[in-house]
Amino acid sequence: MIGALISAILLLIVLGVILWAVQTLLPMIPLPAPFATVIQVLITVVCVLVVVYVIASLFGVVAPLGRL
Repeated sequence: MIGALISAILLLIVLGVILWAVQTLLPMIPLPAPFATVIQVLITVVCVLVVVYVIASLFGVVAPLGRL
């Protein structure tokens, strides 16, 4: 259980850094407004899905990806 908790924390830290980097670098790419908004929404949705999956795997609702 401790190992799963540590790996979940590390995964969420890495996910947060990636989310921060993408949201910081995205305005530097010249995209029309609708495309930039759609990309930001998609990135946020993917991050939320990963966080929900990590929390669900900690509670035993879903099997971790390594056990599939």
